[in-house]
This record gives sequence, structure tokens and C-alpha cells, in this order.
Amino acid sequence: MNQNILQYESRVWATADLLIGAGIKQSDFPKFMMPFFALMMVESRILRASDELRGEYEDVVDFTEAVKDRGQGYNGFILENNKSLVDICLNDKTFDTDFSLYLKSFDPETKNLLGVDKSNEDAKYLNISGIIGQLSKKKILFAFTKGWSEINLREYNNSEITTLEEHIKRKWADISAETAGEQYTPDDVISLISEIAYLKKQYSTDILSIYDPTCGGGNMLFGVEDYLKSKGKEFTKTYGQDWNDELYALAKIESRFREDSTIEYGNTLTEIKFSDKAFEIIVANPPFGVDWKGYKADIDNDQTDRFKFLPAISDGQLLFTQHIISQLDIDGVAVVVHNGSTLFSGDAGSGESNIRKYFFDNDYVEAIIQLPTDEFFNTGIFTYLWIFNKNKPTVQKDKVILINASDKFSPLKKSKGKKRKEITEEYRMEIVELLKNFKDTEISKVFEKEHFYFNKQSIMLTNIDYAKKFLQTEIKLNPTKIIQGDLEIDVFEITNPTLDQILETQEKIKALDYKEEDLKVHVADCIYYFDKDKETLIQNKNGTITELGNGKITIKVTLKKASKTQLERLLITTALETDFQKDYEIIPYSKNEEQNKLFISQFMSKYISKPFRYLDNTLGVEINFNKVFYKPQQLEPLENILSDLEKINGELQNLESSLNI
Repeated sequence: MNQNILQYESRVWATADLLIGAGIKQSDFPKFMMPFFALMMVESRILRASDELRGEYEDVVDFTEAVKDRGQGYNGFILENNKSLVDICLNDKTFDTDFSLYLKSFDPETKNLLGVDKSNEDAKYLNISGIIGQLSKKKILFAFTKGWSEINLREYNNSEITTLEEHIKRKWADISAETAGEQYTPDDVISLISEIAYLKKQYSTDILSIYDPTCGGGNMLFGVEDYLKSKGKEFTKTYGQDWNDELYALAKIESRFREDSTIEYGNTLTEIKFSDKAFEIIVANPPFGVDWKGYKADIDNDQTDRFKFLPAISDGQLLFTQHIISQLDIDGVAVVVHNGSTLFSGDAGSGESNIRKYFFDNDYVEAIIQLPTDEFFNTGIFTYLWIFNKNKPTVQKDKVILINASDKFSPLKKSKGKKRKEITEEYRMEIVELLKNFKDTEISKVFEKEHFYFNKQSIMLTNIDYAKKFLQTEIKLNPTKIIQGDLEIDVFEITNPTLDQILETQEKIKALDYKEEDLKVHVADCIYYFDKDKETLIQNKNGTITELGNGKITIKVTLKKASKTQLERLLITTALETDFQKDYEIIPYSKNEEQNKLFISQFMSKYISKPFRYLDNTLGVEINFNKVFYKPQQLEPLENILSDLEKINGELQNLESSLNI
């Protein structure tokens, strides 16, 4: 690869100096720079194609038609006049006319992607016409365009231009992304993903189809393709989809200059562009921490059977991952970037836990790799690579390896946004070797997939044996009087109460204890109380005793605000309620049904002292890297601690002596 292309990185960013001088805020730089970067990409490819045709066919007369036939875009102005943007910028007096003609001479698809002839109101994709209008208003259009025209990419191939694009888009992401979900994948992580893809598919003799359902500008998708080709995998097809206008346009333009590459526009979760395909390799860095409420109705009504369960509406990562699984070939491998929430968010029975269980039940998960913190440009959190494999080797069936690569990095000499670390080639090779060997080491652990399951056992607790009678339903009472010992409360609605009345009443109610037999609640011709010996609530109606069953008496004080029809008032209400407490316990799981029942019963006998009955049992799945790779802190030996204390004590005595002097 010709690394000289990176000389243009500084030239690209030199054009931003004009934007600063024109008062354009830094976060808006990408929308001004992207259309011109795309313009130079397209122009360089057209000029390169023209050069190749001239070299191959000396007798070609109509180069415009010859370039058109390639299906990679064309520009009649360039081809017919043998002029490029740099030539147009030689004359500032004819610049406006020539530049307008130059833009209108592109093929229809290129004009659509660039946003030629579109106003600000209806602009789509790169909106170069709208940007030109703003630059012209700021009186920097000519100077800005001239700066870009001097970025000559004509001699560089697709892979080399992709390298430059990675560096440029990384900076754009750094200054414009507002949330952790708007992630640009750094090149070292793309390299690691590429190396994993090659590890899993190096012996494949098929044409490899590579798919990225959230491809953005295409850096990961095309980066993986270029790596595989560098390793001898010449026969590849790439597919991508995204619905960010600008990034889609960049990826689409790039794809036209690659063989067998298709990029589509749209939201992958609601518009499937490749529903008839299954892919050998899928790579993705889906947005995380971004909600999907804007298209909830579409997800709820989806008829594709992709979404087995729905995660919390606040984060759609696992929706994308389910889509990825649905389009992964039976021999396919996927590498997906996630944050930590997909490992453990959601309780047993929740959408997130059920999605993880679906992955594990079907034995799709081969590995999860924890990457270092500070790896991405606008977030410092831990990130993880989930590796899905629908055709695991026999020795790996029903097993999962966790790899803790959190310490496998070199610090950057200069931070790039929040990116302070880099996974160098040496560390990447070490990680790939751990995945290949699939064995326990200090930083890799192999588990049966059921290791990550757990029982969430719901139980109903009470204070008495379940053989006894219980109150069946709640009974609300309108008491006339409450008596306990010397305390008697017979006012159950106090109008316009003072603060003292409120506090005094609250203290009285707080002191009441329904389990004491002398607590009597009078309601019309009935008296209610709790019989401790029989462990039942009693109704005494004119001397007729009825045992209602075990329960409790609740007494509440409520301050009601004034309304149009009533004054502010203090209410005292009572109710007879069931005396149950629903609880749940988290218990280890065994895939052996009898062993699993034994785990539950042993846990209950050891930790639950109150009478209880079993309710439902729900299986959950979570992955806890901290638990697996926890290293207890080494405590200082006791003799060292005592020595330090003695030393400090001596220093204090010396200080005290000096103060007494």
C-alpha cells in the first residue's frame, strides 16, 4: 500500500481553516467537508478510469461513452474538455460558470448522491448545492473549492483511498458525534475484526459475501474486504445498508468503484434491502444507547420473524443483532461490536435476557472478547466483540470462550478524542491465537453455554404454615373508631387540619400494631381484630365470631388537597389485607433437570427461614466478565501494617513533644 496518501490528511484539514475564519462552528465541519471529499473521490476515479482506457485502447475516441460503460459514474465536462476541478480553479473569473457546468455534467446517480440541483429544503444525501450556497454567502466558495481541488487522489487505488477516508471520517466523528451510539470504528478494531473473519474463513473455497447492516461510510465493510483480499481471498462480494444520508452517500460512491459491491439506503430494522440473501461474513458496529421508539410500531408489526424478543426501547443494539443472526448463512460467522449492556441488562424474563438465551439456546455464540477502555473516539467505556458462528467445530459445540483483552493495548502518544489506547498488531495476533486455540488461559476461559444461565425462582413468603387458612381478598373498611389500649381514635376526617394535627395523627397511627389483640377496628355493627393464638383475623358482628383467615390490618393517613367542592382534609382509612410477601431468589442452574431441582431446594433450605410456597421459575442469561476474571486485591501483610502503625504513632509522639515545648 502507498502510505503517501496520508499526506493529504493535513491538506484536507487545511480547508477547515476557511470554515473557522467564516464563523462556522466546528461541529458543522463534516457537513461542509463531506460533499467535497466525495467530489474528489468521484473525480479521481473518473480520471483514473480515463487513464486506464487510454492505456488499454489507444483508438478509443469517445471516452465519455467508454467510461459510462464501466458503470462507475462519469462527468462529461471532465472527459470531453480534459479538465478537472483544479483546472477550473485556475481562473477565478470564470469559476462560477465552469463549476456549475462541471457539477451538472455528472451522471444522474452521482448528482443525486452529491445533492446537485437540490435546495436546502429538499436536499438529500450530501447536499452540495446547499453547501455551495452557504459558502458563497460567506464569500469563501472559490478558496474552499480551490483547496479541495489540490487534493489529487488520481494515482491511488480503492484500498488506499479508503485508508485516507478512515482517517478523515474518524476526525469528523470525533467532532460531530453527540452520543456514544454514534460510533466510528477505529482502524485497529477494524483490523482485529478482519483478522477474526479471516481466521474463521481462511479455508473457505466459496465466494465470500460480506455484509454490514449498519455500514455508515463503509470503512469497516471495505476494510474487511481489503484485508481478506490481501490474504488471497480475491472472490468477495460486499453488501451494506445505512440511513445516515451523508455516510450512505460516501459508502455508495465508494462501492461503485469496487467489484461486486452493493450499498442500499434505509433503516435496516424497518426496511430489509437484502431479504433474499444469507451472508458468510457479517460485521457490524450498531448504534448503542439509542432508542427505537420512533419506529416502535414497525418493529411491533414486523412480519419477518427476525425479532424473537424485544429489548428495552431505550437501546436497540439487540434488535440489530437479531437481524444479523437472521441473515447469517448456515456456515456464517458474524463479529459485532457492543457495549457492556448487552451482556447483563434486563432481568430474567426480560427482552434482553430472553434474546441472550435465544442466542445461547441455539449455540450461536462462539466467543465474547472484552476490549480495552478508551478504544473509541467519543466514549471511554468497555466495548465487546460478540462472535457468532452457526457452524462451530465439533469440539466447540455448546461451548463459549470469554477473552479478557482489556490489558492488550499500547497507549497512544497523543490522544484522539477519547481514544487513548490502541490494540497493536502484536496484541491482535495474541487475541486471535486465543480464539483459535479455544483453551483456558489466564485471560481466556471456556465454559459450557449453560454456565451463563441462572434460575430466578419466585416464592410467596408468609409468617405461618401454608396449611393454615388465609384471607382470600382485600377488604376495605370505613371505620368509625380505632382503639388500642388507652389510645382511642374516633375522628376519621379532619377538615382544614393544622400541621400539629397532621403530625399528631401520624404519630398515633404509627404506634398502632395490628398483631396486638387489643387493637380493635370498629365499623358500624362489626369489630375487627387479629387473634394471635389462632393466627387469624376475626370479625365480631354483634357477638357472632367469624374467622377470616391469616392476614393483616393496615391503617393509613392521607392528606387530601382542597378541590372545588371540598376543603382540605385528613383521612384515616383501614383495610384487611393478605399477609403475603412475594420475593425471588437467584440460584445457579444445571441443564440436568433433577440436579437443577436439587440446586433450588438446597438453596431454599439454607437461606429461607420463613414459610413459603414456590411460584414461577424463570431462566435468565447474563455474562459477567468481572466475576469470571476477578482478581482479589493483595492485602498488605499484617506485620507490615503493624510496623506502619508503630511508625505513625512514633511520629505523632514526636509532634506532640515538640508542641509541648
